Amino acid sequence: MINLDERAQDVYGSKLSELSDQQVCKMLQDLVKEKAAELPANDGKKRLYYISAEFLIGKLLSNNLINLGVYDEVKKQLADAGHDLNKVEEFEVEPSLGNGGLGRLAACFLDSIATLGLPGDGVGLNYHYGLFHQKFVYKQQTALPDEWLREQDVLVDEGQSFTVEFGDFSVKSHLYSIDVLGYGRQTKNRLRLFDLESVDDTLVPADSIDFDKTKVAKNLTLFLYPDDSDENGRLLRVYQQYFMVSNAAQLILKEAVERGSNLHDLADYAVVQINDTHPTMVIPELIRLLTEQHGFEFSEAVSIVRKMVAYTNHTILAEALEKWPLEFLQKVAPKIAQIIQKLDALQKQENDDPRVAIIKDGVVHMAHLAIHYGFSVNGVAALHTKILEETELKPFYDLYPQKFSNKTNGITFRRWIMGCNPELTTLLDNTIGTDWHKTGDLTPLMKYTDDQAVLDGLVEAKGAAKKRMRDFLYRNQGVVVPENAIIDVQVKRIHEYKRQQMLALYIIWKYLDIKNGNKPARPITIVFGGKAAPAYTIAQDIIHLIITLGAWIANDPAVAPYLQVIMVENYNVTAAEHLIPAADISEQISLASKEASGTSNMKFMLNGAVTLCTLDGANVEIADLVGKDNIYTFGTSSKEVERLYAQSAYDAHSYYLRPGIKLLVDFITNPQFMATGCPDRLRRLHDDMAWKDWFMALLDVEEYIQVKERVYADYEDRASWVRKALVNVAQAGQFSSDRTIRQYNEDIWHLTATK
Repeated sequence: MINLDERAQDVYGSKLSELSDQQVCKMLQDLVKEKAAELPANDGKKRLYYISAEFLIGKLLSNNLINLGVYDEVKKQLADAGHDLNKVEEFEVEPSLGNGGLGRLAACFLDSIATLGLPGDGVGLNYHYGLFHQKFVYKQQTALPDEWLREQDVLVDEGQSFTVEFGDFSVKSHLYSIDVLGYGRQTKNRLRLFDLESVDDTLVPADSIDFDKTKVAKNLTLFLYPDDSDENGRLLRVYQQYFMVSNAAQLILKEAVERGSNLHDLADYAVVQINDTHPTMVIPELIRLLTEQHGFEFSEAVSIVRKMVAYTNHTILAEALEKWPLEFLQKVAPKIAQIIQKLDALQKQENDDPRVAIIKDGVVHMAHLAIHYGFSVNGVAALHTKILEETELKPFYDLYPQKFSNKTNGITFRRWIMGCNPELTTLLDNTIGTDWHKTGDLTPLMKYTDDQAVLDGLVEAKGAAKKRMRDFLYRNQGVVVPENAIIDVQVKRIHEYKRQQMLALYIIWKYLDIKNGNKPARPITIVFGGKAAPAYTIAQDIIHLIITLGAWIANDPAVAPYLQVIMVENYNVTAAEHLIPAADISEQISLASKEASGTSNMKFMLNGAVTLCTLDGANVEIADLVGKDNIYTFGTSSKEVERLYAQSAYDAHSYYLRPGIKLLVDFITNPQFMATGCPDRLRRLHDDMAWKDWFMALLDVEEYIQVKERVYADYEDRASWVRKALVNVAQAGQFSSDRTIRQYNEDIWHLTATK
């Protein structure tokens, strides 16, 4: 039992009811930290090291209270003393250690690894400013430093340090960690975060993320994904990646020896999962350490590493399959460059197919290195893995079919329903019991598709979530969302392939339709959220279009009562926890074949939103689970999209010239509309759509408009819509990250769980 009133007296000399919310937040964080410190680590002979460039962990207080089994108790004591836990949590800072789906997936995986009692830690970097704090100025994205470290209360100093040698200088690291608690477990794991001892925060101005990228010994851990639009930025990314993996490799060998390894048997003591290509240099770094510091023959070192490194592929986009000029690696880490050249020569002896070469034309293909010298390659959704095996990585699949497998992504239910949607959690507990907390199985809910009391409960839960969202948006951005509005949401990284621009074209269509007198049955609120990379000009143009449309509509009294467009500023996990439970419609409209999996689609589904989607990524599996009557699909098939690319057969301008499409695209450069925004941005985006449209928004926009109108019409059949929502919740269990991690462990890691 926890007595918060006694603790308040001990810490502050006051009653719990007399404390400020900020004091309560600090007291609870300290309480969690103490309880976590008392827990032993999940232990075992063999340990997983999950290396990732980002971990988007979000605020931890509620999640940790849930996993410790004291959430309800703490919430009640706070309420009895006049405190609202949701308001208390507003004083918790969100760690800026990730950006998008890759980092959020890694965070969910750490939660599930700990919950299943598996010995495994995350390994990454302790970014001082994360990606950036997004502010909208003159309807455009502005990037400011996100100074989370000054207020953080989660890092534990491990007191460990390693030396990392670059080409012409060396640096020392400092290791911190964040305790990762498992649900209902009396054990824990850790997120291990390496910082730079010589890091210098004064390089970063208060009002910009610009800094001297040449001062590597002082800037390595300042930012996640530093701007790589120039050579210094690209070099810095290579320095940063090598700093991460060198520290990781040294930690792995040190801890394996401490557990009893003689390093010849290293694969019995450690398994490494590299999350996308960013950590690929861990392969040559482990080989370097084994040969240079431990006297191994090169061939044996290669054999050992080949048995212990597994690679997760998250994309088929060429831009995300990292390729680095060999000269970059020779400058940053010349010994690593030499080893990669030896590995390339060895691979070419085994197979001289130029399609699978590690080094081609002086460029190192990191994914190729990971596939050749790892023992496992997995995709992250059934369609994605099929595309990898049949097209994108077919030469590798032909070589190593035994290495390939699918591990469809998942999300942790502890955060994405128990933490952010208490009313729905209570409804589920009262209806199907609490076994789903651990099993993730929600299918017993299917028995209640015609139970009016349960359906009414689902409506009430959605209403409560919408109120929290409305309060959040008003508090943070001053926008007022109508109480009876349909909530239609697309939140994710801003990228052309995710096609936020296609939803923007629909908004223009809907605006013009309302202007023509076709008023919707109820207000429609369309919500966007996401950041654009600083060097990604078109993505920033898309943000500008969305914000400009929102302001244009808000200022038109003939349309504003019926249509609202909101771009959430500085979208993060906290914002997601407010938006996702409130959503009626989940927008998953990427160009088919381009989204590896998606995880927001799973979060929306779990919280009772109905999906409007292309058959891309995990949308395919969602459609199979819920059935055609409980999802809305549209768009060109992945096979047809692949054909269009392969044959250069897509002509954007021919689609643009269709009168119905031209009307929408040309609205962007309407002189009156342009006068309310930045003409250069709007004209550039218009011209890109009209002539290039690389991710084919115009190909699907007409069908998208038709299906979207059907979605809004169907929403008015409230009984039918609520049944659709319930089916989506009931079938979401397949997307528990606990299921994903069980599959990783059974097929790849082979770890022994703590009893």
